[in-house]
Amino acid sequence: MSGDDRLPKSSAADYCVGGPAIILVKPQLGENIGMVSRAMLNCGLNDLRLVNPRDGWSYEKAEKAAAGSDVVLNNLKVFDTTEEALADLNHVFATTARGRDMNKPVVTPRKAADMMAGQAQGGGKAGILFGRESRGLHNDDIVLSDTTVMVPLNPGYLSLNLAQAVLIMGYEWYQTQVDAPELRMGVKGETRQATKQELVGFFEHLDDCLTTTGFYFPPEKVPTMKQNLRNMFQRAQLTEQEVKTFRGILSSFMKFRRQAKDRPK
Repeated sequence: MSGDDRLPKSSAADYCVGGPAIILVKPQLGENIGMVSRAMLNCGLNDLRLVNPRDGWSYEKAEKAAAGSDVVLNNLKVFDTTEEALADLNHVFATTARGRDMNKPVVTPRKAADMMAGQAQGGGKAGILFGRESRGLHNDDIVLSDTTVMVPLNPGYLSLNLAQAVLIMGYEWYQTQVDAPELRMGVKGETRQATKQELVGFFEHLDDCLTTTGFYFPPEKVPTMKQNLRNMFQRAQLTEQEVKTFRGILSSFMKFRRQAKDRPK
């Protein structure tokens, strides 16, 4: 299934509509980035994002491995943190080959693709997180996701390279679009699902309030407590308006606390 029977680049790009962002966290080799680019264009994807790639990764080697998928490679964006790479997304899937001690839904690539297609039709934007070649994703990255994805393969050997993993996810996405190449974008009701930037802002606001009130105790349990709270709110699939409401509640509590503190005794 290899070869050089490609559409002109402009035609290939025309098929890249409404797909999920592909986010590579700390990729190490330019060749792998290029092969991911090739896999993406096969599946009509062109939103490639790199988070803190290894210093000295070679664009030239990436371009060579990309095999003509320059429309993807030339469009890639580089971010310093995972939070920045996810800021404009509404739903994030994290790929993993092993179970994690987190209370998150676990789906197959096919189910994830169906969910992403529904997200796109509702005007949302999804993304898929992939970890570094050697160790996969760190828990600090997975906690930012809404759903984890595990590929049902031979349980005795679950080793996929980066491009293979991207191709599996991309293929399942593309199959949801084969009979409906044109996506209708719309808005659900009078609001939309919150972006990751809005959720991270809410989490930081919540942390400030709970730190001030002394909720985070004892110190050695604080990281786990924060993770649990974030996972709880991620599962709630908050809308933009719900995030604003929660932040209004937090501000109201803190204002009341300050007023109570200032009252004469």
